[in-house]
Amino acid sequence: MREVAIVTDSIRLGQFLKLADLVDVGSDVKSLLQDGVVSVNGLAEDRRGRQLVRGDVVTVDGVDLRVT
Repeated sequence: MREVAIVTDSIRLGQFLKLADLVDVGSDVKSLLQDGVVSVNGLAEDRRGRQLVRGDVVTVDGVDLRVT
């Protein structure tokens, strides 16, 4: 599991995916979410504005990322 550090108390899913270098631009996030390959804490997620906090685990196409 890869850990991705944030400097604020929370971060939006779209911003987190950019921070983790999984997408180049925000518009790429929409495609990932529509394809159904993103989950947060084991539950499918389709909202790029979903708020994440430290300890959340985001899975994208089988790759696990923990918000730290």
